[in-house]
Amino acid sequence: MMMMMADGALSQQEIDALLAGVDGGAPAAVATGGFSDTERKALESFLASTTDAQSSNLSLMTGATVILRGPNVTVNGRDAFLEQLPETVTVIKADFSSGFPGEHMFIIGEDCAKAIASLMNKEENIQLDEMAMSVLGEVVSQFIGHQITSLTDKTGNKSIASVSPEASNVPKAVVALPAGDFAGAAYQIDLGSGKMYQIWEVLGPSAASDIAKALTGGGAQHAAAPAGGQAHGAMPGMGGGMNMGGMQMGMGGPFSPTNVQSVQFPNLMPHGGVHESGNIGLIMDVYMEMTVELGRTRKLIKDILAMGEGTIIELDKLAGEPVDIMVNHKLIAKGEVVVIDENFGVRVTEIVSPMERMNDMG
Repeated sequence: MMMMMADGALSQQEIDALLAGVDGGAPAAVATGGFSDTERKALESFLASTTDAQSSNLSLMTGATVILRGPNVTVNGRDAFLEQLPETVTVIKADFSSGFPGEHMFIIGEDCAKAIASLMNKEENIQLDEMAMSVLGEVVSQFIGHQITSLTDKTGNKSIASVSPEASNVPKAVVALPAGDFAGAAYQIDLGSGKMYQIWEVLGPSAASDIAKALTGGGAQHAAAPAGGQAHGAMPGMGGGMNMGGMQMGMGGPFSPTNVQSVQFPNLMPHGGVHESGNIGLIMDVYMEMTVELGRTRKLIKDILAMGEGTIIELDKLAGEPVDIMVNHKLIAKGEVVVIDENFGVRVTEIVSPMERMNDMG
């Protein structure tokens, strides 16, 4: 039994022990927040199983030899988790919208975020501006896409989807972390320079718990069998059997019951931000036509026929306005014209969001 302080008040250590459910007896079966150690290990094992493929994807995207290790999964509250983070971080929020709905985000230290954005843009001393945030969002989108594919294979849940990633660079004190105890996965990442950075993945309590239970067999991810053990489509209250066109259906009679499974219909609505990366390697060497459009105008045929040397054609863009970068006549980015040696070039200043590109294609 714990001893109280002389004045009858409990010490902070005693209060913490009471809240944890420990009073000199056996340790609690649940680690924290209703999350058992078995579930924590299952989540850690699943995330670790994706790191080799994630390393390959990141290497393709950055052009560097990227090695992702870990993660180490812990279940913490806000204060304990913030102690792990540097003072300024890039937060990429991409909640799960279905399948295992709940809060989901990646947190990257400012130095690591700049290193990734520099590799992606082939530019040194990069600033974490809107363009860099867009690039980091695309990286996380690919990361999550592979996670969803792997998680679908392991759990059978085919409705998993994520919202489009939104990135921002903020002081760690203002990061909007989930309430209560949540799962935090700490990865080690080498971007090819030998220097190790850390990346954190955060799963809210509901998403972490649902995923862990599905991985350990504790969550129902398929259509549940009716009560009474009738797992093959038998209908209660009906005896005997029916023969329909040679197909026997057992209703408590001598016939063998037919194994009936629920039909899985594909989701017809695209989910922004989730990219299937499984077969992307098959088209990586396909050539695409890229053009830079300075501007456009419309002219009458008589005006075109009247053109001669020295004619000035006024375009629909203002001086200094970004030019459009097109791939197969579809807008993908905007940039500014530069001169490299004796050649014209274009520096990318803005990446068109995936949703805008999708709408343009439609």
